[in-house]
Amino acid sequence: MEVKTSLLDNMIGVGDMVLLEPLSEDSFLENLRNRFDHSEIYTYIGSVVISVNPYRSLPIYTSDKVEEYRNRNFYELSPHIYALADEAYHSLRDQDKDQCILITGESGAGKTEASKLVMSYVAAVCGKGQEVNKVKEQLLQSNPVLEAFGNAKTVRNDNSSRFGKYMDIEFDFKGDPLGGVISNYLLEKSRVVKQPRGERNFHIFYQLLSGASDDTLKKLKLHRDFSKYNYLSLDSAVVNGLDDATNFRTVRNAMQIVGFMEDEVQSVLELVAAVLKLGNIEFKPESRCNGTDESRIKDKNDLKEMCELLGIEQSVLERAFSYRTVEAKMEKVSTTLNVAQAYYARDALAKNLYSRLFTWLVTRINESIKAQTKTRHKVMGVLDIYGFEIFEDNSFEQFIINYCNEKLQQIFIELTLREEQEEYVREGIEWTNIEYFNNAIICDLIENNQNGILAMLDEECLRPGTVTDETFLDKLNTVCAEHQHFESRLSKNSKFLNDHSLPHSCFRIQHYAGKVLYRVEGFVDKNNDLLYRDLSQAMFKANHSLIKQLFPEGNPAKVNLKRPPTAGFQFRASVGTLMKNLQTKNPNYIRCIKPNDKKAPHIFTESLVRHQVRYLGLMENVRVRRAGYAFRQAYEPCLERYKMLCKQTWPHWRGPAREGVEVLMANLQVPAEEFSYGRSKIFIRNPRTLFFLEERRRQCLQDLATLIQKIYRGWKCRSHFLLLKKSQIVVAAWYRRYAQQKKYQRIKSATTVVQSYTRGWQARKLLRELKYQKRCEEAATTIAAYWHGTQARRELRRLKEEARRKHAVAVIWAYWQGLKVRREYRKFFRANAGKKIYNFTIQRIMQKYFLGLKSSLPSMSPIDKTWPTRPYLFLDGVHTELRRIFHLWRCKKYRSQFTEEKKAVYEEKLEASEIFKDKKALYPSSVSQPFKGDYLEISKNPKYQKLNSTVDEKVLLADVVNKINRANGKGTARIFLLTKKSVVLADQKTGQVKASVPLPDLSSVSVSTQSDGFFALKLKEGSASAVKGDFLLSSEHLIEIITKLHRIGATDQEQLNIDISDEFLVQFKQDKVCVKFIQGAPKNGNSVSCKRKNNRLLEVSVPTTA
Repeated sequence: MEVKTSLLDNMIGVGDMVLLEPLSEDSFLENLRNRFDHSEIYTYIGSVVISVNPYRSLPIYTSDKVEEYRNRNFYELSPHIYALADEAYHSLRDQDKDQCILITGESGAGKTEASKLVMSYVAAVCGKGQEVNKVKEQLLQSNPVLEAFGNAKTVRNDNSSRFGKYMDIEFDFKGDPLGGVISNYLLEKSRVVKQPRGERNFHIFYQLLSGASDDTLKKLKLHRDFSKYNYLSLDSAVVNGLDDATNFRTVRNAMQIVGFMEDEVQSVLELVAAVLKLGNIEFKPESRCNGTDESRIKDKNDLKEMCELLGIEQSVLERAFSYRTVEAKMEKVSTTLNVAQAYYARDALAKNLYSRLFTWLVTRINESIKAQTKTRHKVMGVLDIYGFEIFEDNSFEQFIINYCNEKLQQIFIELTLREEQEEYVREGIEWTNIEYFNNAIICDLIENNQNGILAMLDEECLRPGTVTDETFLDKLNTVCAEHQHFESRLSKNSKFLNDHSLPHSCFRIQHYAGKVLYRVEGFVDKNNDLLYRDLSQAMFKANHSLIKQLFPEGNPAKVNLKRPPTAGFQFRASVGTLMKNLQTKNPNYIRCIKPNDKKAPHIFTESLVRHQVRYLGLMENVRVRRAGYAFRQAYEPCLERYKMLCKQTWPHWRGPAREGVEVLMANLQVPAEEFSYGRSKIFIRNPRTLFFLEERRRQCLQDLATLIQKIYRGWKCRSHFLLLKKSQIVVAAWYRRYAQQKKYQRIKSATTVVQSYTRGWQARKLLRELKYQKRCEEAATTIAAYWHGTQARRELRRLKEEARRKHAVAVIWAYWQGLKVRREYRKFFRANAGKKIYNFTIQRIMQKYFLGLKSSLPSMSPIDKTWPTRPYLFLDGVHTELRRIFHLWRCKKYRSQFTEEKKAVYEEKLEASEIFKDKKALYPSSVSQPFKGDYLEISKNPKYQKLNSTVDEKVLLADVVNKINRANGKGTARIFLLTKKSVVLADQKTGQVKASVPLPDLSSVSVSTQSDGFFALKLKEGSASAVKGDFLLSSEHLIEIITKLHRIGATDQEQLNIDISDEFLVQFKQDKVCVKFIQGAPKNGNSVSCKRKNNRLLEVSVPTTA
């Protein structure tokens, strides 16, 4: 049976702040401290999770922990972020409710890590499969990319997110992830050009300089020394615990997994390098003859290198830094920029360049991780956004961030109360309205379209005349003076006139988290966020493809004189969209708290935590939760937990769970006003009631434990005695068995010995008798054998003697006959008789040789290499010469059978052999294929009648080829016609001529050494046909096409060059593209595939032949 623990078991402090008794700010903090000291960093407020950053690794995020919290009730185990993630995921999957997880807290509180933990848990518990795992990996790997470009080291956090991020993760009906969409808010782009002391720029700058290879840095024209770049702060360039070189490799790998192409990664790094180069551009003043001041660039080396990186003409960008053009209707006015304005323009360009690059990265990641299917998806949103900020010097960024937090607090209160009310209505509990502070009045002060602070700031930025931060503050003092949450020293409200804590150039807003003093300096400039049109147009003129995408407003053909929207307007619109999105989803909250400013473990600074508890509104959240019922639990687990407190329900209750709980509460005499019965849950109003039940349960458990111990000890002693008794019987039985076995073994051994001796005596006796009988039989056989041998030898001697006598008579007779013949014919012989006999013998041998050769001649086929063997050694030379003569004769006879057409075909085959033999792997398979020429029968096919009429000369070859597109490596079908004067390419469907190239315009033809059909027709530079560039084609009859081209070139006395190489250049209009052939594993059957690797490389993969 599975043992389930509870939130209330072995609890350190109170796991749910709703149960805290008594409830005060001090007891709240003491409970947080107590749990933090015992490494319990998570605490609940109802369904809200409080997370305290431990600044160290804890063993609570293992795969075992994931399985422990998987498919568990929210309050079933001790507080954990996994419990909230599991609750959200199962509500999304099983109840079809879209979810959102809102993670808030100040910088360094652990928001980013919390969002990673939520995503990793969801990835671990959802489905498996190749496609699902790919989607999960892409979603998880988007984090390192965004952290590198959007996070930085601050005084409060070594990995602080300097942008707000909201990710919608989309799931199918099974709960498997399909993709996601990321939205980013308010990147702190001012950090690009200036960082506060003790902080540093975005991570990517340091990672690039530390982790990139020397070759990459050389291409980007960068050095590893941080001190060479003005935009990088040096006092915090190296951060303990951050390995920038390793992180750079992680980011490169993550970009590859997400789906970035190699050329896109290179373009991004070039823009990052350009921002560093931009910061090194410095200006010097120069006076003009009319008395006006203008600026000039001191050292143009960095400007030159930056322009080379981005493909911009140096003079264009230099002028954009020195002049500003203002357009109004039909007029253009050009003014010079002084040094201060030039530095402002430089920094504005750097901020806009980096900000737009970051937005492009988010868009590019969204393209890769978006869901491919168009069916309705279930959505889980994860919001990781900056918390409320109160610094010594608060500016426009803090104002915008705190406005966003006001909106989040507003929706938090509304959704929390709505959820509470819906549960009471669902359970049939009487509902009492809860009084709470509504911060809508503060939101209205900021975002009201008529007299809100943002509206007045936009109005100041857009109105003509002199606009300064002081005029903006004057307007605030006029419009907002009577507002109860607005304070200013210069307002008409006299109670602030003597408030010296409120400077003249500041205003103060009483937010829900406390009063914040804002300095108006920089509000107008930061809200305008202007980039001079000259700089936008200079960027658009760049040859860099990515730059053109980032600065579309620089296109002269699309000049828009309308002023771009302000930063405040854009942020207010995006926050409004975010709020509408969040209101459509079921919210889940994670409130992150930073325990100390030293980023050290085991330190809990009470004043700092108290400040965060106040501005996060955690006490108010507890009071809202406790205003109704502090604790609620389903009837089944409630009865299971407390059934031992009543004799009627212990140990088993047979009826419905609700009736059991009613009997239990009546038996315990709990006052009726302290609890209420819902449809599926019991609601307990006061935590004291719950603690009373827990105390009674603890006492009862102690009594039960004593009873269990007593019964267990008695059972253990009885079991031990029975075991001893059983053991004694077993030992005695085994001993008796052992004694009888030993006695039996001794008797058996003695019997065996007696039997063996008896059998041995009988066997030896029988052996002696058999040996005597065998010796008698062998003696008789030996005597008979000797006698027969003697008789045989006598007969043999007689026969040999008779044979010798007969042989002697034959020899004597032969000698006598020879003597008689010599005496008879001696008178007919002359002196040269031996020579004649020799010649006669030779003549007869030759006659016999030729007659034999005639009967055994090989076939008339020229490829038949058989020949009769040589019968005599002295005929070796004759035999070889006759073989050669015969071969020449039969070749002549074979050639005499050829027609002129067949002879031409074989000449082409011979020429193909000279060109491709042992050079092209495709050649051996083409030898057996006849050269047909007109494969389309163009003169007979009515489909090509129109095309045939446009060609004046005789068509030597007509075939369908594929014209390769450099953009994607795919082929387009074309009709290829070859005449004696030109090469024609026509559309296969319509027959329309697409290109006609005279043969004299061809300079060479390039093919590979592989078994593919790719070939490139290279045109002479300056020829009329070379305007559109060379042709890269693919054909199944490559050998025939190149051979015919070569023969026609030879007849024109201008030899066509054939280049056979696995790597050659092809001219496409203005660009040269390298075509590279590689051998690879067969894909898509065994076909050749062509793929564009980048703008300068086409890679052709040829299957490896066995």
